[in-house]
Amino acid sequence: MLRGSKVGLRARHEDDVPVLHAELHDDVANQARSDTRPWRPITPGSKESRFAVDDEEQRHAAFSVVELAGGALVGDAVLWNIDPHNRSAHIGLGMLPSARGKGYGTDAVAILCHYGFVVRGLHRLQIETLSDNAAMLRSAERNGFVREGVLRSSAWVMGEFVDEVLLGLLVEDWKPDLTSA
Repeated sequence: MLRGSKVGLRARHEDDVPVLHAELHDDVANQARSDTRPWRPITPGSKESRFAVDDEEQRHAAFSVVELAGGALVGDAVLWNIDPHNRSAHIGLGMLPSARGKGYGTDAVAILCHYGFVVRGLHRLQIETLSDNAAMLRSAERNGFVREGVLRSSAWVMGEFVDEVLLGLLVEDWKPDLTSA
C-alpha cells in the first residue's frame, strides 16, 4: 500500500467494485461529470464496470482509496493513459459522497504524484477537470499542478457543454512537502 497522511492507495479488491459501482457509477449526474464517455447502465458485477481491474492492462494503474484510520474504502484513484515513451500519465480521482470535503482527495493526488514520479519514473502528470470542480482544482493546485489552459466547451455534461481546465505538473517542479493540508 502507498500511504499518505490521511489515506492509502492499495490494489483494488473484488469487494470494492460493487461499492464503487453503486456509489460512483450509478450516480448518473456524478458519472456524467467524471467520465468522457456517456453514462449507460452497467449490470453490477459486470467486467464492463470501469472499476473492474484488469491486471494485464499496462496503460492504467487503478487503486482503491482507503482511510488510514480504520481502512474504510473512500474512493477510486487512477493513473491512466500511461505513456512510457513520453513518460507521462493522467490522474483520475473519484471520492465516495461520504468522504468528500475531508482532504482525502488532496492526499490521494499527492500519493499518485509519488507513485507516478518516484515509482514509475514519469516526467509529467496531467489532470483534466471540469471548470466548476473546485475540489479537484484545489487538490491539484495544493500538490503543485499549474493551470495550463482552458478547453472551452469541451465536455458534454447532462445536456450542456462545459469548460475543462487542463493542469500539469513536471517532476522537476514537484515538491512533495506542498501536499500537507
